[in-house]
Amino acid sequence: MAETPVAFMIGTFVVLGVFFVVDLLVIGRRPHIPSTKECVQHIAFFVVMALIFGGCIWAFAGAAPAIEFYSGWLTEYSLSIDNLFVFVIIMSNFAVPKVYQKYVLSVGITVALVLRGCFILVGAAIIERFTWVFFLFGAFLIYTAIGLVKGDDEDEEYKENAVIRTMRKFVKISDEYDGEKLRTTRNGVRYWTPMLIVFLAIGTTDVMFAFDSIPAIFGLTKDPFIVFTSNVFALLGLQQLYFLLGALLDKLVYLPLGLAVVLGFIGVKLVMEALHGNTLPFINGGQPVHWVPEIPTWLSLAVIVVSIGTAAAASVAKMKSMESAADKSAVEAK
Repeated sequence: MAETPVAFMIGTFVVLGVFFVVDLLVIGRRPHIPSTKECVQHIAFFVVMALIFGGCIWAFAGAAPAIEFYSGWLTEYSLSIDNLFVFVIIMSNFAVPKVYQKYVLSVGITVALVLRGCFILVGAAIIERFTWVFFLFGAFLIYTAIGLVKGDDEDEEYKENAVIRTMRKFVKISDEYDGEKLRTTRNGVRYWTPMLIVFLAIGTTDVMFAFDSIPAIFGLTKDPFIVFTSNVFALLGLQQLYFLLGALLDKLVYLPLGLAVVLGFIGVKLVMEALHGNTLPFINGGQPVHWVPEIPTWLSLAVIVVSIGTAAAASVAKMKSMESAADKSAVEAK
């Protein structure tokens, strides 16, 4: 495997920076409800760019890192779609006017990128020094997968976290929005608008999302460049995806199960890799466990594609079946 050229990495960061500025700070700053055509065009553009970028990695660095990128991107993209459920609940709970939801998502996604960047830097440094942390990452992902199967994430009621509850005690917050403003004046008194709470809700929720996504991506690749670019491409176009799938998110009933398979698989893979580089004295006398098989990168990609694809197809089939049953009941009622 060839190393990724520095010039290619620099060029990538420049292009991604332009993408992010245009997608979030230019288009995202314009308050409007995007049409279905606009959403599809944006999503298709960024999906094609991700596919092309993976091809560029293949050309400059080899097949293995390219497959790692595709695996990481699909995993992060799938997790991002699942995270949209929470965004929908937050927007609904705080009654954010639909015309401003795109702007809120732009800020939230920007916060997510910054937080994930910090987590990636910290995670890469920890992994480089302490390989045993893979045991923790793997156990956490397996635990998360079990929670998805059990339906622990299906709470449809958003609960404010301690940060927001504490802020409400010490900060004056108005009952109404004032456009995109964070501060407003009512009867000569200055208030913060609910927009501040929404930003905090999105931002603090993004922290929790990072606890899922970063261990998952490190289970597929150890290259910080691929980890970061996978996350960026997964976040680009997410606000358009929010509006496109907003009415369908509750119908993707099998997506959590597909994600559970992916996270469980990656969790097991992390534990197996930790055993390969084991240094813990209470496991095999502190020596690597060589008999544990290695999972090839192509198999990881195959599991991710099959799991998410099957979950999506099953959800569509379920949705059509329910619609057909509803139509039949309506006809019989007449």
